[in-house]
Amino acid sequence: LAAAGYVHYEISNFAAGMHLASRHNSKYWDHTAYLGLGPAAHSFRENRRWWNRACLRAYLDDLGKGRPPVEGSEELDTRELAMEALFLGLRTRDGIDLEEHRLRYGRDLLRENGRELRKWREEGLVELCGPRIRPTLTGMAVADALALL
Repeated sequence: LAAAGYVHYEISNFAAGMHLASRHNSKYWDHTAYLGLGPAAHSFRENRRWWNRACLRAYLDDLGKGRPPVEGSEELDTRELAMEALFLGLRTRDGIDLEEHRLRYGRDLLRENGRELRKWREEGLVELCGPRIRPTLTGMAVADALALL
């Protein structure tokens, strides 16, 4: 796809130019708040994620009775948010802004995991580009393993 001009912007997504990349999905990758409407839809805000009832009948029944049709929720602590940001960031061509990650989640990835990052760079799995760590094409193929920092 790259030879045909497509941009590999996320582990399983390509676009015929970054202006055509999914803006919808990017909200999941960078912890932007989003509201899901409809059965089984998920929502996220700050550190809380919740999901609606999957069963249409139960969803409509809750709405009809003036109740939120929420089936479940979870609250993520800072450590869990940081891990998720790392996992999701290493799945994208943009990778992770190390300074932003440190300020937002309190984790200095270079200080805490410098040895692993240097090893991955030597193996051609990641590259350091200014303040960012990005997966290479080879790194994207094993991105889920990289996120185990």
